[in-house]
Amino acid sequence: MIISNIKHQQLNKNNYAMGVTCLLGSVLCFSLMNLFVRLAGDLPSIQKSFFRNVIALIVALAALAKSGGNFKFKKGNFKDLFLRSLAGTIGVFCNFYAMDNLNISDASILNKLSPFFAIIFSFFILKEKANKFEWSAVIIAFIGALFVIKPSFDVEVIPSFIGFLGGCAAGMAYTYVRKLGLKGERSMIIVLYFSIFSTLCTLPYIIFNYSPMSAKQVFILILCGLSAAGGQVLITKAYSFAPAKEISVFDFSIVITTAILGFFFLNQIPDIFSVVGYVIIIGVAIVKWRYGLKKTN
Repeated sequence: MIISNIKHQQLNKNNYAMGVTCLLGSVLCFSLMNLFVRLAGDLPSIQKSFFRNVIALIVALAALAKSGGNFKFKKGNFKDLFLRSLAGTIGVFCNFYAMDNLNISDASILNKLSPFFAIIFSFFILKEKANKFEWSAVIIAFIGALFVIKPSFDVEVIPSFIGFLGGCAAGMAYTYVRKLGLKGERSMIIVLYFSIFSTLCTLPYIIFNYSPMSAKQVFILILCGLSAAGGQVLITKAYSFAPAKEISVFDFSIVITTAILGFFFLNQIPDIFSVVGYVIIIGVAIVKWRYGLKKTN
């Protein structure tokens, strides 16, 4: 019995380590995606997102074909798949626009407000009631976002608000992902239909408003799409090894990696207000993570 318990504890530790490793790998992939979005140059954000979506679609098709070729979703899930895809597509558009017009670390932290928005949307979509601590975490995180956005009556603040909207849309998308997961839908089916939807949304723009690209830009956007696909696969694997409540806090390390990449490749340095915002948002995320673990135990 004792030996069995020791083996079980060791397995849990190994799964936790693998989960953290995969999650940090996804952080690196998404950080590179953010960098490639900016390095692709002066192209419309929708055109850039088209490449990201097409490559994600190819990866999802290949993964499902390898696992048996069943491309059907469960009965009754169409509405939730549609709303997840719509919210996710808006989130990608907003995130790519923010990446093109802000420091990539600023855009990343605004996108990482999604877990806090998920608390709000879970109340309406899943009928899950948050407690006072969780609502307090949401309020504090939004205060941190104000330091990053730096509200003013100037058009220069528009990219920050769009980045904030992207975090909101991502939070809604993740809530629907959770709802679909609770209903037994496969993760790759969710990725597939999101990729199909987002690709179809960008296709008319590509047909009628295509901006010519150099071979270098095409190559960078292919790398962008591959990075996004790699990040999606690794984050899916991460949460198959360990519960989100145990490892999700490591996802916020993307702010550090994007800041480093932005400094070395784009000569970007966040201002002091943004840094204060990073500290507040990441700090409340860590406290919320610790609270969740303690509550579970």
